[in-house]
Amino acid sequence: MSESPALAFTGERFTPECVREIWYEHWHRYAFASGIATGKRVLDAACGEGYGSALLSRVATGVVGVDIDAATVAHARARYAALPRLRFEQRDAAALDFAPASFDLVVSFETLEHLKAQEELVRGFARVLAADGTLVISSPDKRTYSDATGFSNEFHVRELYREELLALLQPHFRNVRLYHQKLLFQSVIWSGEGASDRAEAWTAASEGGDLSRALAYEPIYYVAVCSNEPLPAALPNVSLFGDRQESVYAHYNHEIRKNMSAGARIAELEAEVEKLRDELQSARTHAPAHVARSPFFWLKRNRSTK
Repeated sequence: MSESPALAFTGERFTPECVREIWYEHWHRYAFASGIATGKRVLDAACGEGYGSALLSRVATGVVGVDIDAATVAHARARYAALPRLRFEQRDAAALDFAPASFDLVVSFETLEHLKAQEELVRGFARVLAADGTLVISSPDKRTYSDATGFSNEFHVRELYREELLALLQPHFRNVRLYHQKLLFQSVIWSGEGASDRAEAWTAASEGGDLSRALAYEPIYYVAVCSNEPLPAALPNVSLFGDRQESVYAHYNHEIRKNMSAGARIAELEAEVEKLRDELQSARTHAPAHVARSPFFWLKRNRSTK
């Protein structure tokens, strides 16, 4: 990666310089896709800054990243110019003019909700994929992303419910598997003696009871894996992603310490206020009645003690 300046973050396109939750969400999707990108011809549609295309190019035969924005494509070309098997082109992801069967894998993350032409987008992906090719595409779940929170993303044109996403994909692909994505706080126990194919997950009520042997959470995003042939055998049941610095956890601890410090200071100030109230009450009790009733009594008394 070159030392070219970072792409400005507008809120519409993720950049690698973003931190915490959004960083985890975006990088995880590409890490997930990299598990099936080895030796494949890959199209990254609406590639944005180019970081994900660059990641996939480490294992793919070749990667083409396309984006509709000329400045974004120019940035990606400059920043990742040194990487082999990678190129960027300015194209509309919803109007692709690549030859049929040009790619073995198409990835397009957080693109659907930004477009009106969603049917055209998916139809184009199906056309440029090889007969046994795979599409990996993500989209926020409107029910949890917007409806439940009341949040409105100004850059989203049309968000989809689960049923709508499936209805969009299934006419073009015989096999569709929906993965759920959400940032979770988890305790992980893993074997220190090597990899294992066996995994389990537990979800408990807040008091520790009512155990469910599953990841029993509502997803924020869906990641759909689609193909007209059997889905890749390399697909996992569960995919975990993190960073060694544990940046989200570190930020959480920082906020907790800050809140605890603020709480202690608030308690000190409340104690001081209570002490001053007691002193005021005591002073009024011992002062002549006509003086104690004066609104200037406490002010005068306080000044006289300084």
